[in-house]
Amino acid sequence: MTMAASLIPHHEFGAPWTIDDLKDLPDDDGNRYEIYDGSLLVTPHAGKFHGNATNRLHGLMARQVPKELLVGQSVGVSRKRTSYFIPDLFVVSEAACAEDGDAFHPTDVLVVVEVLSPSNARQDLILKRDEYALAGIPLYWIVDPRQQTLTVLELAIDGMYREAQVVRPGEVWRTDKPFPLAFDLAEIF
Repeated sequence: MTMAASLIPHHEFGAPWTIDDLKDLPDDDGNRYEIYDGSLLVTPHAGKFHGNATNRLHGLMARQVPKELLVGQSVGVSRKRTSYFIPDLFVVSEAACAEDGDAFHPTDVLVVVEVLSPSNARQDLILKRDEYALAGIPLYWIVDPRQQTLTVLELAIDGMYREAQVVRPGEVWRTDKPFPLAFDLAEIF
């Protein structure tokens, strides 16, 4: 088996990956590139069901978000140059959006949302959960299309996420975190 050329000609084999290296990767090859502790993570773009659930939740949140906040997607979060994750959705202040940079700093992020896919569930449930907790992001929502649930995790005083609630379709869920929000999960699935 022949080893393919490096994805980035100037990236030294064995050197840790950084946010700067991501700028040289293709953005039209159907893959999503993230970094964990200097290691490049490559996953295929999500399928239609994942995309539909993400877009529907984005729409529900965007209609209710206060004007000083933004519900966004497709931008990464990074606590150090050698770790970079792209949540499916996030909420930040409008002020954080005005700042230039490659990624949002975790202190700017009020909630991250990941929609599970068969190809990346382990990353979302373990790796990203730990990294987002270490970064101090106060809320982590995990949407599971197969189970049709939204699991709300809140950062505890010990720096670990604790399950606060599991939301299911069929009744309106109301929360004040990260802003006043109400919807029935059935609107997503």
